[in-house]
Amino acid sequence: MKSRTQARAIALQALYEYDLSHHPVGIILQNRFGEEELDEKTRQFSQEIVMGVFPIIEKLDHIIASYAPEWPLDQVASIDRNIIRIALWEFAVKKITPVKVAINEAVELAKVYGSDSTPRFINGVLGSLVAKYGDYSAEIEKL
Repeated sequence: MKSRTQARAIALQALYEYDLSHHPVGIILQNRFGEEELDEKTRQFSQEIVMGVFPIIEKLDHIIASYAPEWPLDQVASIDRNIIRIALWEFAVKKITPVKVAINEAVELAKVYGSDSTPRFINGVLGSLVAKYGDYSAEIEKL
């Protein structure tokens, strides 16, 4: 598994655990890093994702709910929500990953961690968010 892909998987696991348990994010990351042998770049990227997404979860969820209303967030599985949050953060907030790469990586995470229908669902939600980026880009700039 590529370093950045592995970092996304670790970040996904940490955010998912937070959603379920509300344990402190720092402790969750520390535990994840203790369970996996990671190089420093992978560890740093995982931490960057989690510490980037975590403080703005509610704002990301608001954008997702507003601009992809076909998929009510309260009915979306936690793992799916976190995959979408990570991709949205990467391509829209932090702008560190090209859109196509972010979507592809999200779909790959969905294949591993989601249900059979998750990859298609993730692709559809992210495609909708990309298409409407101009509508919420000003909101993103404030994050």
